[in-house]
Amino acid sequence: MKRVGFVGWRGMVGSVLMDRMLAEGDFALGFEPAFFSTSQVGAPGPDVGHPTGTLRDASDVRALAEMDAVVSCQGGDYTNDLHPKLRASGWRGMWIDAASALRMKDTSVIILDPVNRALIERALARGARDFIGGNCTVSLMLMVLHGLFARGWVEWVSTMTYQAASGAGAKTMQELVAQMRAVVGAAGGLLDRDGATALELDRAVTASLAAPDFPRRELGVPLAASLIPWIDKAVDGGQSREEWKGYAETNKILGLEPPVPVDGICVRVGAMRCHSQGLTVKLTRDVPLADIEAAIRDANPWARVVPNTPEASRAELTPAAVSGTLAVPIGRLHKLKMGPEYLGAFTVGDQLLWGAAEPLRRMLRILLGAELGGGAP
Repeated sequence: MKRVGFVGWRGMVGSVLMDRMLAEGDFALGFEPAFFSTSQVGAPGPDVGHPTGTLRDASDVRALAEMDAVVSCQGGDYTNDLHPKLRASGWRGMWIDAASALRMKDTSVIILDPVNRALIERALARGARDFIGGNCTVSLMLMVLHGLFARGWVEWVSTMTYQAASGAGAKTMQELVAQMRAVVGAAGGLLDRDGATALELDRAVTASLAAPDFPRRELGVPLAASLIPWIDKAVDGGQSREEWKGYAETNKILGLEPPVPVDGICVRVGAMRCHSQGLTVKLTRDVPLADIEAAIRDANPWARVVPNTPEASRAELTPAAVSGTLAVPIGRLHKLKMGPEYLGAFTVGDQLLWGAAEPLRRMLRILLGAELGGGAP
């Protein structure tokens, strides 16, 4: 029986992973789970339908080395510390990780099996042992554009992202809500006062955002009633690291040679969950819209084409509509004024699912030789 260790299973991504594994019956696949902790060693393990024993020490290399596979949602610092120690000990098990620390290593495979299953299978055949979840916005973009890439229709992509607070972690989500509360506390009374004007309301909100006691420990600046046009640290060429990942990870996930240019601007917005993206795609030729829509639909069961109407767009292309679901809708599909080979689109998806937990869950099933059923849109 295979032994699988789970680290970081109580965090945000880890909790989503556990929920998905329980929903899809993954713990009934005949492997032996072991749960590791950095803070509660010896406490009872979680309820996954059968006994799991007590929590083991996530820093214990010997204990981790007893596993045939380790699934980590603990973060990059943990990966950078423990992964090299495990490999140096002679461990040859499978490492499945949500963190970005190992993504661009030559020995790692970025996993998104509805898009690159063949590449994953080739990597397994040649002995690869590190399988890493991709950047959330890149993964969500590829879930809807893979059909176009597969047909060689994509010359380049510009992606303008609108990323939710959850992409920066639980503390950022909490601070966003605290900021919302501060805004309501400062201005909410005006809504109940007869004769209050929109200008008065705007002044109250603006004053609240500028107040010295406005919650900004995590974000540094207001996100509620605002946005932040920079995510992650700066890299060469004027990009942020989040923007750099678009090019680097797209081409590694798809194994493209020559590489396809991908670039844009990444923005943090005041949504709690789900990342959205405005896409401009330069096609290699003038492809009819009907063929583009068919290619998107045929690529995987989760990509859903939304009609380019006001009603459908407002109802189906929002974080509120897709939060907690595996569906990745794409809409606003139309040719742009620059020419018939320029395609405009808008897409949204739950980054805690296809952008984080779901590829890890499915990769574990691949390693266990299980069918990849379930996970309906």
